[in-house]
Amino acid sequence: MAENSEDPTTARTRMITWNDPSLTLEAARRLSGRQMLEAWMAGRLPPPPMARLLDFTLVEVGDGHVVFVGEPGEQHYNPIGSVHGGLAATLLDSAMGCAVHSQLPLGTRYATLELKINYIRAMTRTTGPVRAEASVIHLGGRIATAEGRLTGADGTLYAHGTTTCMLLRD
Repeated sequence: MAENSEDPTTARTRMITWNDPSLTLEAARRLSGRQMLEAWMAGRLPPPPMARLLDFTLVEVGDGHVVFVGEPGEQHYNPIGSVHGGLAATLLDSAMGCAVHSQLPLGTRYATLELKINYIRAMTRTTGPVRAEASVIHLGGRIATAEGRLTGADGTLYAHGTTTCMLLRD
């Protein structure tokens, strides 16, 4: 049985800081979905802690369309030597959910009901920046759907997916 010890010569450290998420929650009560996302992108609202933890950034907001950018690194690795699929899933879940959020009026929130991800190829620390681009397919009174694609800077497709969200009215 192998010993579980960290070799100080190979150990790495990563420090994460984030803002109190209640600041964004308070803003959500007075802003439409798109206004909130635009405030986040412009730096008037702090990013959610998950974006800080996984180091991804909102770079584009439109009506029913958003883009996040992140860079896979070795801190995202799984035990088999590639980036854990959870990073791709989180980037796509965030992009697809925020695409829906961008079309929601004041007083409406959403919750993900279903997430479907298709992994096309593995990412590694040498993949470079990736874009999670998502658009709304359908926005109804109670249900919304969206689709997303995760691509490299050269257009390589790493994953794609769909989501179903339930709309919640205050």
